Amino acid sequence: MSEPVEVKVYFNFRSPYCYIASKTLWQIFDNYNASMTFIPVGGWNLRSDPERAKKKLPIARQDMKRFAKRLGMPINPPPMETEPTPAGAASFYAMQQGKIREYIIETMREEWEFGRNIALEESIRNIAERCGLDADALVAASVDTDNLARLDENARLADESGVIGVPTFVIDEDIFWGQDRIDFVCEKLEEMGAAK
Repeated sequence: MSEPVEVKVYFNFRSPYCYIASKTLWQIFDNYNASMTFIPVGGWNLRSDPERAKKKLPIARQDMKRFAKRLGMPINPPPMETEPTPAGAASFYAMQQGKIREYIIETMREEWEFGRNIALEESIRNIAERCGLDADALVAASVDTDNLARLDENARLADESGVIGVPTFVIDEDIFWGQDRIDFVCEKLEEMGAAK
């Protein structure tokens, strides 16, 4: 197989399961001839609505801790008011700079390892420093109206594509929802002859 297989990755920087995926998803691209199309969303898009989230929170936190313990990932939840939209908007700049992998990892660490609100300028600057990105440019990207509109458009496209949560991985018509489905993504790529 010469052409890389496109793997669409739907992602919301507020999701605890996206934090888990930020450590495990890279095997898809390290071990297979696959290219990532990163599709961030902001706000409550592809997450449970606020009322349902309140009910889910205790169970989700327990579940997340189990996965994190298995993977040796520290857990220090961010403030409840943390808003993911600026981080999603800033990710477009990281993509342009060829630093999306570093950006995903460091943004999720800022939020879930260090327990900081990733909507704050200070956090965005921390992320930029660890990723080797221009801090002023990253901050500007986090509030850029075009980037914010792209997040909304991504949410619309996700809905049209049948994506119902994050993280979700899409290969052609196959949808793999959840950080615990990455093995199935790899199996699909094996079947497609995409192993390196």
